[in-house]
Amino acid sequence: MLRGGARHGSGRHSAAPLVYRSIWVDVGFTLLATLVVAFVLKTFVIQSFFIPSESMEPTLQTNDRVVVSKLSPGLFEVRRGDIVVFRDPGDWSSQHAALPDQTGLGAWLLGFAQALGLAPASSEDFLIKRVIGVGGDEVACAGGGAPVTVNGVALDETYVMPGAEPSVGAFSVRVESDAVWVMGDNRPRSGDSRIHQGEALGGAVALEDVVGVAKLRLWPLSRLAALRNPSQVFAAVPQAD
Repeated sequence: MLRGGARHGSGRHSAAPLVYRSIWVDVGFTLLATLVVAFVLKTFVIQSFFIPSESMEPTLQTNDRVVVSKLSPGLFEVRRGDIVVFRDPGDWSSQHAALPDQTGLGAWLLGFAQALGLAPASSEDFLIKRVIGVGGDEVACAGGGAPVTVNGVALDETYVMPGAEPSVGAFSVRVESDAVWVMGDNRPRSGDSRIHQGEALGGAVALEDVVGVAKLRLWPLSRLAALRNPSQVFAAVPQAD
């Protein structure tokens, strides 16, 4: 019996390290799976971004964080009224939410933090504006308080900063195909398509530069809200010829 008891005691002591190793393996696999899911989500489905300036006030304020669906453009079309994040077409703004490039484990951890909205989005320059016109649309404004028109229909832009004119300067453009015409909600403080008409695509943004459509204002929690497309503003606008 003493020999049997010794064997039983020996087995109990040798099993403990195996249990501890099993726990750490489970934790390791769980952490790895979480990072992989976060990376896949950030790469193909959603991504969070910091708002770097006041150009989208009052809808979005400086340092707000938004969640962007990367299914548009692609699986879904970008529509008039959508708020889109896009890569800077050519030094449109010196304000951005950039981070130094990361590699290895740092890149994985950064991706995880970005997916949760805990870190700025990228090491590139991104901007955020509202889509006013899509490919083929004629977008115009006479300035001096006149409304913006799309395909001849005047817009009642309920999202524009109270007291701000739709556009101080006059303009009239036809949006290139596979591009969008974008403007900030805070028109006097927005360096948008109007300011860059002498550049590529006449100031429009190529769809291939659009990262996605903002769907949720995530932070601060006091401003948590869905970012819905104001479709009623564009309801009377006909399709482009």
